[in-house]
Amino acid sequence: MRTIIITGASDGIGAAASRQLVARGHRVVLVGRSPKKTRAVAAELGTPYHLADFSDLAQVRRLAGELLEAYSRIDVLANNAGGVFGKRQLTGDGFEQTFQVNHLGPFLLTNLLRERLVESEASVIQTASAAARLFSRFDVTDLNAARHYSGWRAYGNAKLANILFTRELQRRWGSDGVSAVAFHPGVVATNFAGNTGGALRWMYHSPLARRVLTTTDEGGKRLVFLADGTPREDWLPGAYYENDRVTKTHRLATDPRLAQELWERSAEMVQLG
Repeated sequence: MRTIIITGASDGIGAAASRQLVARGHRVVLVGRSPKKTRAVAAELGTPYHLADFSDLAQVRRLAGELLEAYSRIDVLANNAGGVFGKRQLTGDGFEQTFQVNHLGPFLLTNLLRERLVESEASVIQTASAAARLFSRFDVTDLNAARHYSGWRAYGNAKLANILFTRELQRRWGSDGVSAVAFHPGVVATNFAGNTGGALRWMYHSPLARRVLTTTDEGGKRLVFLADGTPREDWLPGAYYENDRVTKTHRLATDPRLAQELWERSAEMVQLG
C-alpha cells in the first residue's frame, strides 16, 4: 500500500484517479481548493484530505507543513492541481495566476516536501498537457506574461514549465532516489475552463464538445498508470507521457539550460531558502 498525495483531487481526473487508486488498496490523501467538494470526495472514499488554494503561496506553505506532520512517508506526490483562465490576473503574491497555480504552487510544494520525498524514494508526477506543444510561446524572461498574454498561451507556457520542472527535478534529485514524470491526461470533460469565456469555454463545455472529449475516468487512468507503476520498470523517469507512452512535446522541453534557468527563477520567485 502506497501513500499517494493528489492535488486537485476534489473534481475531474484527480477525483477519478483517487477513486481508482483507493480501489486498488492505496492510501490516498486528497488536496483540494473547494472545502465542499473536497470533503464530499473524502467522505465518499473514507480518505484524509487537506485544503489549499494554489493562488495563495501562504496556503501552499501551510499545506506542506500539514503534510509533513501527518505523513511519515509519501510514496507519490501527484501535482495535479491547475487551471486555465481568461483575462490576465495577478495573484496576491504578485504573479500571473495561470503560472502560479499550474507551476509555482506545485514547484514550491514539491521543494518544501523534498526531505520526505527523498526518504520515501517517491515518485513526483506532474499533470502537464499537449497544450505545451500546441500553444506555448515560452519566454523565461517574461514568466508573468507582462509583455504577451492570452489564456491559451499562458496555459501552454505553464504546462511546458511543468515538463521542464520534471526534467530538472529528475536531474537534481534522481540520484537521491526521487523519480519524476509528466503526462497529458487527454482533453478531458471536466469543469476545466469553466471560469473563462468565448472559445475556451465552448471547447470544453458545449454539448458537441462533451461528446468527443475524454471521460474523467479515462483521464484518471493515465494518472493511475504512473502512480501505481514502478519507475524504471513501468515508466521512464524524466519523461513525458501521452496515452501511457513516452511522447515528444515542445522542442524546448529538452533544453537543459532552460530547465535550469526556470528552476532558478522559480526558486527566487517563491523565496526558497
